[in-house]
Amino acid sequence: IITLSDLECDYINARSCCSKLNKWVVPEVIGHAVVTVLMLISLHWFIFLLNLPVATWNIYRYIMVPSGNMGVFDPTEIHNRGQLKSHMKEAMIKLGFHLLCFFMYLYRLVSKIARK
Repeated sequence: IITLSDLECDYINARSCCSKLNKWVVPEVIGHAVVTVLMLISLHWFIFLLNLPVATWNIYRYIMVPSGNMGVFDPTEIHNRGQLKSHMKEAMIKLGFHLLCFFMYLYRLVSKIARK
């Protein structure tokens, strides 16, 4: 969010912004897919169903990158067609999702410890 905000305010150029953001796309996809599979294996159905759409969206977004682009975030297209606003909106939604998941995982951890 901060990097996209810096780009919006012209504190950094589009190429450095996109290269910073693109280096975290693959670890995000892998990490979220691993967490989703682990929730399926451990039979935490609600958390699995909550994570499945986000993991699917991350994989879809990574697969659908056009062949000439630098990555999910492309410096030549980030200012076109309102992509900067949509990337910012997506980042805010992901932040809210991860905060929700953090508190759910924390609650589950505390409730398991309290049961012992």
